[in-house]
Amino acid sequence: MDLADRIDAFRQILEEWLRGLYHGMVSHPAYEKIEKEAEDTEDAFILACFPDAFGIPSPVSYYTAELLPYLEDEFESWERRLWDRGTYLERKGQQYHF
Repeated sequence: MDLADRIDAFRQILEEWLRGLYHGMVSHPAYEKIEKEAEDTEDAFILACFPDAFGIPSPVSYYTAELLPYLEDEFESWERRLWDRGTYLERKGQQYHF
C-alpha cells in the first residue's frame, strides 16, 4: 500500500467520521425538534376539531365530524398519544431542557 492509497483511505475515514459527528450534533436534534413541534401542532388541531373525545363540549362538533373520515388514521394514534403523554408543560419543558 503506497502513500497515496493510505492518504485516500484516511480521508474517507475522516469524512465518514465528520459526517457522523455533524449528524449527531446538528442534524439529528434539529429533526427531532421539528418532528415534536409538528406533532404538537397536529395534536392541537385535532383537539380543536374533536374536543368531545375528552369530554369537552363543543358547539362545532357537528361540523367537524365531517372531517373524521379523512383523519381516521391520525385520530386513533392522536388519542393514544394524548392519553399516554404527560402535561403539555412537561412536554415543552423536555423540549427546551427545563
